[in-house]
Amino acid sequence: MEMRRRFMKEKLLTPPNICTMLRIVGTVGLLLIRPLTLPFYLLYTFCGITDVLDGTIARATNSTSEFGARLDSIADLIFYAVMIVKFFPILLEVLPVWMWYCIGAVLVIRACSYVTAAVRYHRFASLHTILNKATGFCVFCLPYMLVQDFALRYCEITCVIAGLASTEEFLIHLLSKEYEPGRKFIWKR
Repeated sequence: MEMRRRFMKEKLLTPPNICTMLRIVGTVGLLLIRPLTLPFYLLYTFCGITDVLDGTIARATNSTSEFGARLDSIADLIFYAVMIVKFFPILLEVLPVWMWYCIGAVLVIRACSYVTAAVRYHRFASLHTILNKATGFCVFCLPYMLVQDFALRYCEITCVIAGLASTEEFLIHLLSKEYEPGRKFIWKR
């Protein structure tokens, strides 16, 4: 029992993982709040801050772990799923039909990347490349940008970046001989 408690404290309940868990709880809380309202923006911003803090703290304290990286990826997936639920009705009104085809293409490429990684590495693998981080930032900023006059242009730019990121990750998984979780670019290890 003591070993289990020690394992939980030293490996699972680290400050970076606690930040990630707070993001998951905050993300679920977003389901209960109407989008584009002050309470929504406050909780949404909190989720964004914890997303940045978990990795920053992990690197600064040399406490990065495979579990932490997986937990972060799971938190990202939950966050994106909640954002789809909250913003799909809004985006359906704002985005033209052709943009939905582009988004669909990006999602197909992303799915191909995940399937390729699962087949080749026998695991879920989502890389934290620079382009994936740029995509995450652009997608994160989307709720703030939806109320601006340039919302459609912003969505177009975000879709292009997401397409490049998805394609890059897919190619990395196709061309790599082994799983490289720290890989930042397609051409550089």
